[in-house]
Amino acid sequence: MLLAVALGLFWREPDAPDDASGREARTAPPVASQLPPPTPTAPSAPPSRPPAQTPTEQPAPGSPDNTLAAEDPPQHPVDLVKLREELPDNLYWKLGAPTKDPKVLQQREEETRRWNALHGKVLSNTATEEEIHQYYEHRREVSEDFIQFASRVLEEYGPRLSEQERGLYELSIRMHNTRLEEMPREVDDALARKQRQDQLREAWRGGQERP
Repeated sequence: MLLAVALGLFWREPDAPDDASGREARTAPPVASQLPPPTPTAPSAPPSRPPAQTPTEQPAPGSPDNTLAAEDPPQHPVDLVKLREELPDNLYWKLGAPTKDPKVLQQREEETRRWNALHGKVLSNTATEEEIHQYYEHRREVSEDFIQFASRVLEEYGPRLSEQERGLYELSIRMHNTRLEEMPREVDDALARKQRQDQLREAWRGGQERP
């Protein structure tokens, strides 16, 4: 759960872990076959009467031992409820926040398929100019929101995070900043490819119409 908060900033769904323990249980031979056969031993003497045990004093309710056992484990410093109140419209909650809600997971899958389909049209030069701008505008919003979320976490909770978690947030910020820097060139390239494709299509149509 702790690293899931940071890993969500990379907009990737975690792979299900392999059931290694299940495979070992199915393939391991029976325990009895691994043990050596018992060796005969001389008859043992009748068991002697065990010495009387002195009753040990049990800690009274409310003693330090019971109090420590009843305490809840320490909570992670990042308060997602507070962050959601501060950044209610941030796309992190829609795309990257940890969740087990089947409805939310299904919505994320549908959203991913929709944008992947549009990305395919951009790459194949079949997207309209409006669709090209729509796709890259969405990518810009995602990167800006994820940078905002990660920066807010580091600002508010950075000193209390582990080195690994801080590194993940910092890496996410660098990655999305790089995407934002490269985006204008990618938009220009996509529009130029579409223009060339349209010109070739018009030239081909003109050739087909000639007698």
